[in-house]
Amino acid sequence: MQLSDLGWNSFFEQNFEKYKTQGLSAMRIIRENREKYIACCELGEFSCEISGKYRFDTDSKSEFPAVGDWVVTSVIPNEMKAIIHALLPRKSVFSRKVAGQITDEQVIAANIDIVFIITGLDLNYNLRRIERFLSIAWESKALPVILLNKADLCPEAELRKTEVESVAIGVDVYTLSATQNIGIDILNQYIQRGKTVAFLGSSGVGKSTIINSLLGMEHLKMNEVSELGSRGRHTTTYRELIVLPSGGMVIDTPGMRELQVWGDEEGLKYVFDDIEKLSLNCRYRNCSHENEPGCAVQNAISNGSLDPKRLESFLKLKKEFKYLENRQTMKASAIEKANWKTISKLAKNIKKNKL
Repeated sequence: MQLSDLGWNSFFEQNFEKYKTQGLSAMRIIRENREKYIACCELGEFSCEISGKYRFDTDSKSEFPAVGDWVVTSVIPNEMKAIIHALLPRKSVFSRKVAGQITDEQVIAANIDIVFIITGLDLNYNLRRIERFLSIAWESKALPVILLNKADLCPEAELRKTEVESVAIGVDVYTLSATQNIGIDILNQYIQRGKTVAFLGSSGVGKSTIINSLLGMEHLKMNEVSELGSRGRHTTTYRELIVLPSGGMVIDTPGMRELQVWGDEEGLKYVFDDIEKLSLNCRYRNCSHENEPGCAVQNAISNGSLDPKRLESFLKLKKEFKYLENRQTMKASAIEKANWKTISKLAKNIKKNKL
């Protein structure tokens, strides 16, 4: 296997240039579980650990390697082990805010070309959740594609597909049945040698079933899905990059109960392009699309050309992005304040010692 088979290209080559003379090697992270890593290169798979210097110099968990990342390593002689010294810049990254009150980034997958957003056509089906996934997918700089799984259980599968297409502007949408192996072949046009795709969705939507179909074998374990509430008992507890027989690569992720936004509002412009265009005709430039007179968005709702639930989803996500921005500003301010406090304390100690 060559590095190009793992997605290596001129972007990574250029960023690795400064490490070549140091006798270091480039590897791609294919599995990560609680800061334990498996990385791959032409020589095979290596068990990796982060160097002490790397750990000391890193300020955020988002700067630690994630599945799909390219890292700079030194190989331990006569062992399939290596030390990670640096992380190469990412060309794309799918992130979310960590669960809870902490304002920090959690990287789900890195250096991905296509994000497959999977929704089950059962009780999992939710247009608003799809809009949320799409906004974050566009933020990642990867191309989103929507897969509506379990079409064999939904008599109105084509109607649901039309509904999704109405909110997923410019995004390819497909219906399939992973358990019946119907519609899986369409994915091959996206999964090509050297390309990386990530499968994302709630627990129980069929991510592992789809990947197993692509592999032609049961690589990932699966459990039955409860009919009550359509809740899946997904057994994937870690992220993993898998090389397919066709040469493409897929990243499986655990089902996500909570998907909080991360980044700026750039993704919203793609997901809610219709609302963005309508807002250009609002009387006021900073229109909130709620109570202002001359609001083109509210007019569209009145004449039935815009679903009020779609506007509600847009405003909710916009509010979340704004809240995230404010929290990040507060965090940065608190860090700067703490740094100056430390500097001031050191200066006082130096002055005291001189006296």
